[in-house]
Amino acid sequence: MSAFDKYQKKALTTAMPLATGEREDSPLGGLLYNAVGLSGEAGEFLEKVKKLWRDQSGPSDWEKELLAKELGDALWYIANAADVLGFKLNDIAEMNLQKLRVRKDEDKLYGEGDER
Repeated sequence: MSAFDKYQKKALTTAMPLATGEREDSPLGGLLYNAVGLSGEAGEFLEKVKKLWRDQSGPSDWEKELLAKELGDALWYIANAADVLGFKLNDIAEMNLQKLRVRKDEDKLYGEGDER
């Protein structure tokens, strides 16, 4: 079992029923809950980076740790969303690497569009 899949399995043990899609009063299951949570964590990460940029300072060790914690929170939501969709986190990581390899091979890392 990959490290990603071990993480996902452990992350799911801390998820509330709304995050896992077990609550029947949510037509999107846990998808919406995890998408909103992921967006919030990405926003928190971005806000911290914005302040570093504003202050023209590189992150201190303490700030790096805070940024890493925000990334960890984002990873938790990604792991739960992947499970709701029926994917293992490792499979999503591999799919993404394959997509990027093809884009690089076809010299399409730059530009717009999902299917470039």
